Amino acid sequence: MYSAIAANKRNTFIIVGFFVAILGGLSYWWGQASGNGSSAALIIGFILVYTLIQYFFAGNFAVAASGAIEIQKSDNPRLWRTVENLAIAQGMPMPKVYIISDEAPNAFATGRDPQHAIVAATSGLLAIMDDKELEGVMAHEMGHVKNYDIRVSTIVFGLVSAVGLLADFAIRMAFWSNMGNNRNRNNNDQGLGLVLVLVGVVGSIIAWFIGPLVTAAVSRQREYLADATSAEITRYPEGLESALAKLGQYGRPMRRASKSMAHMYIADPIKPGLIERAFSTHPPIPDRIARLKKMSSTF
Repeated sequence: MYSAIAANKRNTFIIVGFFVAILGGLSYWWGQASGNGSSAALIIGFILVYTLIQYFFAGNFAVAASGAIEIQKSDNPRLWRTVENLAIAQGMPMPKVYIISDEAPNAFATGRDPQHAIVAATSGLLAIMDDKELEGVMAHEMGHVKNYDIRVSTIVFGLVSAVGLLADFAIRMAFWSNMGNNRNRNNNDQGLGLVLVLVGVVGSIIAWFIGPLVTAAVSRQREYLADATSAEITRYPEGLESALAKLGQYGRPMRRASKSMAHMYIADPIKPGLIERAFSTHPPIPDRIARLKKMSSTF
């Protein structure tokens, strides 16, 4: 189990580091070709600001998008006590607890750190899970909080967006350069235009194809990590294992499912098609159950 946690953390850092290197390489290429790297720096600066906004307000955005309603202990003592016991056991602050009125069984966590955490469960999840299964699910969500997954996903989102804007800006510059007086252009101008087109094409491929794959890969690693953390917290992997089996059996699309926050849920809130599965933010449930079965022998 501990090796699984270490491996998933390592894989996430490798993936993020690879994407940072790509972004840095494209920016350097841009600066060398144009002789003015300030334009690329401005785009990246804008994305950093946007990422900070996402970082500080992602929890509020998620709650508003899901239609979740905050509860107190008297509103649902079972869910509240489950989360409270997990928080006490881990020495974590008590997160805000929300319920989503939706028959689709699911749950999510958000918040930039344990002091600003939010956990939510659907009414459908509460209806089909027994106490041990509910504990496993909420321990998974508390694992996301404990592992600062919202921070990782925000950074990855910002990197993908930066590459996308850099590519778009390069293509636009090349286009407007071609709109100029071709007779006055020299070989250097033509070479710059070609480089801008190449930066734009490469950046677009990364942002619109490789980027989603990288985002999905990071999210899958964090799901495996949260599963392992749940097993570590509860010392009972069978609870989450059984809960995941039920999610696979009873799973259905949520009424207010949003692709932008699909990675936050314990199970994909959207039923993906064949092509979309390659970009899914969640690993297959049978794979997650298989990993939990292996962890069971360590307790």
